[in-house]
Amino acid sequence: MKEDGKMHKVLHSVHLWGIAVGLVISGDYFGWNFGWSHASFWEFSMAVVWIATFYVIFALCFTELAASIPQSGGPSAYAKRALGDLFGLITGYLVLVEFLLAPPAIASALGGYIHFLFPVIPAFGAGMVMFCFLLLINLTGIKQTARFELLVTIVAVFGLLFYLVFLWPHVSFDRIPNFPVVSSISWSSAFLSIPFAIWFFLAVEGVALAAEEVRNPARDIPIGYTAGIFTLLCLAGLIFIFTASVVDTKEIAELDYPLSYVLQKLYGREEIWPFIFTFIGLFGLVASLFGIILGNSRLIYAMAKEGYLPTYLSKLSSGSLVPQNAVLSGGLLGIFCMCFLDTAELITISALGACGMYLLSLVSYFVLRKKEPQMPRPYKAPLYPILPGIALVLGIVACGSVFVSEPYLGLGVLGFGLLLGIGFYFKNRRN
Repeated sequence: MKEDGKMHKVLHSVHLWGIAVGLVISGDYFGWNFGWSHASFWEFSMAVVWIATFYVIFALCFTELAASIPQSGGPSAYAKRALGDLFGLITGYLVLVEFLLAPPAIASALGGYIHFLFPVIPAFGAGMVMFCFLLLINLTGIKQTARFELLVTIVAVFGLLFYLVFLWPHVSFDRIPNFPVVSSISWSSAFLSIPFAIWFFLAVEGVALAAEEVRNPARDIPIGYTAGIFTLLCLAGLIFIFTASVVDTKEIAELDYPLSYVLQKLYGREEIWPFIFTFIGLFGLVASLFGIILGNSRLIYAMAKEGYLPTYLSKLSSGSLVPQNAVLSGGLLGIFCMCFLDTAELITISALGACGMYLLSLVSYFVLRKKEPQMPRPYKAPLYPILPGIALVLGIVACGSVFVSEPYLGLGVLGFGLLLGIGFYFKNRRN
């Protein structure tokens, strides 16, 4: 085992596109539809537009940070440089919440899709087996991992296009209700649906966690990340509108396999198309689960190198130079959470970690612009400080929505983070 070895720099922009889209694409297959259990079509649409706007602006700022500070810690590294060790720890903790809670949510849905294909196989068992299998593949090395991620991402994108093509003959925009008068809109419902709008884009920032393995960060990160965001925006918009135009939104509001259900409803149980799509759809969930396992292991590795976590988590295997202790530790924690929390709860907690990290990343962005104006910036976000200021306001609202939707779980996340911060403070005082 090697503790201080360097990772292989083999990733190009196309790999980063595959990682960016792959991390998120399962959000098109499931999870977002839970928003319709809280809000009407137009109320949830407002939440989706709000979050899409936030992610576009945030991506511009985050790309600048990722290209300027290409470290595996990603947001944790930016916060440490801008705000100091304590905020580096807090930001890293929030990313861990996001990246450790998203995999069990995806694994649960993956089990649901497999159960849809083969009813004799229990959903929980199938999800658990796939989770462990993808953990093992992540131990083979970054080059093989990135190639696998790119392959399954391309198949997953094809699956969504397949879904849209088969929906097209049945699309009727008359199903979509007319825009309501403002007085009849439930703003609280729209507010509570925001966590599930976030699921359309959650974890796309994970591209930055592979930054140390990128061959030319200044060029490849902006290209790969921007292309990934654009792809996700297009897919999310089409899936949202087409689905609402062929089925009653409340009918799929609490399903782990909404798209397969829609195709089966349209074409019948005896037709082969829903099953072909479901089989392809497995690749979408595999892409996200696989990519987020990659992301959380690199974050654990980076935080261990910085002294935030036990040093054994920063050890690299001698041949593949993979942080295998980090991969296995993150996987075991994800499996534990999968046993005790349901899909909606996992999505909400993961979104809470993400929102907290977004806010601290934007604060770090402002601080670094002022504190280190001469820092080399291969890419600079436009319209500073207007756009990042708008992103900060949008992010605060999103964070408030996630917390209000699950206040007890939110307090648990904040409480554990507070204990971690206090422990780190006293540890530093002793040193």
